[in-house]
Amino acid sequence: MNFLLGPAFFVPLPRSNLGERGNATMQSRDFSRRLGRSTAVCVSAMVWCWGMASVFAVQPADDELPDAKPVPAVQVVPLPYDQASFQFRGVELIRVHFGADLKRPFVFPVRGSAGRSLTRMGHPHDPVSHSHHNSVWLSHQNVEGVNFWEDPGTQRIVCRKITRFDDGADRAAMVAEIQWLNSEGTPLIDEVRTIAVRVDPETPIAESTGIPRAYLVTIESTFTPAGKPSVVFDTTPFGLIGVRMAKTIGVNDGGGRILNSEGARNERAVFRKPARWVDYAGYIGDSETAGISLFDHPANPGFPSPFHVRNDGWMGICLTLDRPQKATSASPLSVIYGLWVHDGVPKRETIDRAWRDFAEQNDR
Repeated sequence: MNFLLGPAFFVPLPRSNLGERGNATMQSRDFSRRLGRSTAVCVSAMVWCWGMASVFAVQPADDELPDAKPVPAVQVVPLPYDQASFQFRGVELIRVHFGADLKRPFVFPVRGSAGRSLTRMGHPHDPVSHSHHNSVWLSHQNVEGVNFWEDPGTQRIVCRKITRFDDGADRAAMVAEIQWLNSEGTPLIDEVRTIAVRVDPETPIAESTGIPRAYLVTIESTFTPAGKPSVVFDTTPFGLIGVRMAKTIGVNDGGGRILNSEGARNERAVFRKPARWVDYAGYIGDSETAGISLFDHPANPGFPSPFHVRNDGWMGICLTLDRPQKATSASPLSVIYGLWVHDGVPKRETIDRAWRDFAEQNDR
């Protein structure tokens, strides 16, 4: 039996008694018939595909969705396991973790335009005793004698519920109701916290990741006493807000740079000095530099507050370094902080402009 390669398969051709010449003629005619049938099948398949393509062709949205609304560019998307993802055109910028089993809610990651997180979980050289360094977080070391700052103990800052999610063309936000519980589980503080992300429509976008080259995160909180007339945030350098930068951005590990609003640089000149803002920037990749500016707000108590900043990659704002702050039912304690996430290692004037925008946009 001979085999002849057809259009898409091997076709067996039986022998005949016509001799080699007859066999050749027969094979030629048989091949032509089979080729004709195969061609007809292919043409039919192509016609079917074209027909189906017309059925599934995308119809003009204006015709089929006359009441359609613009898709918000900035969204906060609820996720499983008590998380929320803040996204720009579907690409994550930050993620909020607020599970009731956590020691405290926190934000991680905080992505720069290269896609890498500019913050980390824990101290790079002391992960045990600094396990409370949860990227970006709010807590305090001395509330009525209770240490909410560090992890040991059963005291916790617990998110009770998320009451609101908002999306928009340039801003998304979520609102959480939070309680600060002592070691017996008794609430000391009721907190309402709003976390928002704002992207200026004119900000350039990184082509490789779709992430803006700068955006602003704001954390606004109001504290009232739970079950009694007042609650005191006593003196300590630790609280309310902390930021643990990525290891490669730290001055010690990566050769990064600290700069404050007064022009001072690095830990020795910046440590516990009052300022409107502190910027921490450095390398996040082989050729990419980025950083975060931590903003205090003119309406915050004690503005401008001292900043607790270290060359090992951590910075925070000291709300009660030298004097306590009291919250009462009639006069709650309110604060608002900003994190300006940016590319590069910006100059002081550039950060000043971003800080002024923050102060004006969040004028209370």
